[in-house]
Amino acid sequence: MSVVEPLKPYSRAWLLSDRPASRHQARIGRAYVVWRQFSENRLALLGLFIILGLIFIAIFANVLAPHNPVQGDLRNSRLLPPGSAGFLLGTDDQGRDILSRLLYGSRLTLFVVVLVAVIAAPVGLIVGTVSGYAGGWVDAVLMRITDIFLAFPKLVLALALVAALGPGIENAVLAIAVTSWPPYARIARAETMTFRNSEFISAVKLMGASPFRIVLRHVMPLCMSSLIVRVTLDMAGIILTAAGLGFLGLGAQPPLPEWGAMIASGRRFILDQWWVAAMPGIAILIVSLGFNLLGDGLRDALDPKEAGQ
Repeated sequence: MSVVEPLKPYSRAWLLSDRPASRHQARIGRAYVVWRQFSENRLALLGLFIILGLIFIAIFANVLAPHNPVQGDLRNSRLLPPGSAGFLLGTDDQGRDILSRLLYGSRLTLFVVVLVAVIAAPVGLIVGTVSGYAGGWVDAVLMRITDIFLAFPKLVLALALVAALGPGIENAVLAIAVTSWPPYARIARAETMTFRNSEFISAVKLMGASPFRIVLRHVMPLCMSSLIVRVTLDMAGIILTAAGLGFLGLGAQPPLPEWGAMIASGRRFILDQWWVAAMPGIAILIVSLGFNLLGDGLRDALDPKEAGQ
């Protein structure tokens, strides 16, 4: 009689086993498959590298920045071109080092992105799953509220909210979060409606689980992959919206080195001192591109049809 040799934990065979012995093994194996799918996309890896670079810069901005981001030298350092002594990317109209301001501005960008995702994604997930699972008048009421928010252009609604709340980075984050949750609710509702009458949901009901437990423990986890992809793809739009508010003077206020506000202050010198507005614009472009590439890679990796091929 042959004896089957047990698989070594975390070996390739253990990770790819089609009969996992525990939930832990199933989760680790699924994560390994997703990473394999993701790592095959070189552009997705480039996006991941850009985002990890943004996080690294935001954490160590005070170490990497060669100068003070809010203090300049109007007499000796005003509007110096890139490559000047001690100023790799030049200086602005206040004699401040643009590179240092970009490095510190990455903290504000990351602050906006993380807070909007933390506020908007859970709200959209809750509204969408409750609406899709409950149906009836609950679904009708929640979706009509969602439609009201979707009826307004995101930037216009954010401008109205910031104008009502007052300028500032915190109010800008709140306004962007309020305008960002409806698409997440739509996605979560669509995902919920595809399996709310599935056999495993019926089995959970027969075991006596309450609707709250079903939505929280069984429905929401199934919506997470689609929601993560959508949130990642929306990060570029969130960055652009925050930069637009800063450009209009309704976001971060001077002397904070917010990239949109830096572009606004440099638009007066766009013809002669192009680097003042171009450098923060390039930073926004690179970070937005990174989030888009990362979102595309996650979409392909988390797609069950792609993973099964």
